[in-house]
Amino acid sequence: MPDRPEVTAAEIARLAGVGRAAVSNWRRRHADFPQPAGGSESSPTFRLDQVERWLRGQGKLAELPLPEQVWRLLEVLRDPGDPAAHPAAALPWAGAFLLLLHREPAAWAALADAPDHTLAVELPRTVRKVTTGALGPEATAGLALTDLAGATHLDLARLLARLADGPGPVAGYEQLLTRYAEANPRLAGPTPPEAAALLAALVDERATAVLDPACGLGPLLLAAPAAGRRLGQERDGVHAALALLRLALHTPADAPGPLGLDLRPGDALRADAHPGLAADAVLCQPPYNERDWGHEELQYDPRWLAGPVPPRGESELAWVLHCLAHTAPGGLAALLLPPTVASRRAGRRVRAELLRTGALRAVVALPAGAAPPYGVPLHLWVLRRPVPGDDFRHLLLLDAAGAVAGAGAEGGRERVDRPALHRTVLDAWRAFDTAAAGRGPLPADLPGVHRAVPAIELLDDETDLAPARHLPPAAPVESPDGLTHRQQRLAERLAGVAGAVAGLPAVRPAAASAPQSTVTVGELARSGALEVYPGGQGPAVRSPLGPGDTPVLTDQDLITGAAPALALDGSAVVLARPGDVLVPTLATSAAQVVLPGGPLDGVAPGARVHLLRPDPEQLDPHHLAGLLRATDATRRASSYASTTTRLDVRRLELPRLPVARQRELGEAFRRIAAFEAELREATTRARSLAQALTDGLAAGTLEP
Repeated sequence: MPDRPEVTAAEIARLAGVGRAAVSNWRRRHADFPQPAGGSESSPTFRLDQVERWLRGQGKLAELPLPEQVWRLLEVLRDPGDPAAHPAAALPWAGAFLLLLHREPAAWAALADAPDHTLAVELPRTVRKVTTGALGPEATAGLALTDLAGATHLDLARLLARLADGPGPVAGYEQLLTRYAEANPRLAGPTPPEAAALLAALVDERATAVLDPACGLGPLLLAAPAAGRRLGQERDGVHAALALLRLALHTPADAPGPLGLDLRPGDALRADAHPGLAADAVLCQPPYNERDWGHEELQYDPRWLAGPVPPRGESELAWVLHCLAHTAPGGLAALLLPPTVASRRAGRRVRAELLRTGALRAVVALPAGAAPPYGVPLHLWVLRRPVPGDDFRHLLLLDAAGAVAGAGAEGGRERVDRPALHRTVLDAWRAFDTAAAGRGPLPADLPGVHRAVPAIELLDDETDLAPARHLPPAAPVESPDGLTHRQQRLAERLAGVAGAVAGLPAVRPAAASAPQSTVTVGELARSGALEVYPGGQGPAVRSPLGPGDTPVLTDQDLITGAAPALALDGSAVVLARPGDVLVPTLATSAAQVVLPGGPLDGVAPGARVHLLRPDPEQLDPHHLAGLLRATDATRRASSYASTTTRLDVRRLELPRLPVARQRELGEAFRRIAAFEAELREATTRARSLAQALTDGLAAGTLEP
């Protein structure tokens, strides 16, 4: 066994972010390229440390952040020659080692300085001992911790130990899971922590067993009460292993093993890994819109509780019944489901049976952005397994999307006021659940928000359970005097639009001239005439924005002209100042100049927002923003991924003009931008006023 890890040409290409042909060219053109250390003539291997040293010396491998170094090594460990290799095949080993650091850091401290040949023998033994003590021998075997003695694994262990020295083993593992999700965008989006916390808050803290039959990477089980057993199942065996390690890492290091975690691989509908289990609570965000879920082979499955078999096109209702079958009498099941499950005609018989038995207790319409898919306003279904003698037959219908200010499909996930959402849902549910237990009256109806509906009212030909269809409309809150005031304000704004029209620059045909030389934004940045802060994931944010908070500007804020609604949660790389130019990553004509004392002065650029900071002695910001808004310039600087257009701001070409000429054109661009801003604001006010008048007249609270 070599003392140092070796990599193939394909792995070198992956490390440097190039194709294999580039590596072959390097070997031919550079005499100092590392010589093969093993392998065969047709497939040589090279020492990793020599390769990295050469790449770094050539400027082809920058010093990567520690989490990225770990990820690159994990990529090397995944077999590139096997097309069926799981993209996270090496992650369970990393999680198992971090579990060792979490539970027995002294064991690693005793091994850290050992030579490779000693570490190769002792480290696998120690890792297996810790995982077996925490998870049990059967679960440890399921982690498939193979080839622990490989030299690359030893280098990975040292890198992971350095990673854990900073944020700790738990946070380090979460960074790796986040990196895995970023590298595999086609994976189903995990339930975000805030949505998981909402479902978990429905569960009694004294629950002794919580199940998630489609657990993914374990976000719902992670949020569930940790006092009892946590059980799960996941189709993807590697994901099941990652979730198991995640839960173990989030358990206190001094908790005695085994930890009461039981996550198994497999399809829960077709091959239930927990037959006969009756948990106190079941939390689930199941797969959606599956046609081949096992309808024909499960016709007589006992999980249907003697009710109708879910139709082939109602896979979500099959998951509802599966969760209910695994709930103990009196226990609770909560699922995140698409809104169509509440109203599709094919599922009406199953919905009717859930109402007749009293199992379905609440349907909550959440705002779009609460959980993936983020463009869909999901529903939260809450069920209780009936107990003998329970004759409670009401359903709580709650439209949380309409109740939470700032939420909605146009706002997106970042604009959901999650504290208000949690209060709205939990307050209504707890009052309703208390009444269902006979300890109080039913909560009073709140127009437009929630209503406790007798089941008999819903049992018709459709059994449509969409909350909005059964709630009394909320009365308009504005008085006629308020609407009249808004009309006056709109008239003033329209006068401002007229003034902006008058201020538009007069134009004439340009004189013919020789083609101008151009320079790219990237070249200007390299010369020091411009600083570029590229848009990425953005800083950490929270909602809502409060007094004294630093606002965070998203790309949607720029595109729509809306005021920032998110607050900075931590620190930002840069804050906007007068003269900066902000532009969204999406290829739109929404670039704006930050004006002194304006609404963008002092904001933190959020996700997918570029900040350009020109030197005013060399570049006029209004001229730069005007060129960014131009259709042709944006088209030429755009790149395409699937159906998405993104602006590669460094590719934008600018004409080489004297600063005086830039300022002359920049003033014209400024007037055009001011006109557009006035028109956008007037349009927003006009739409809001028209909707308020329409709603009042339609509801009968206003009259002409």
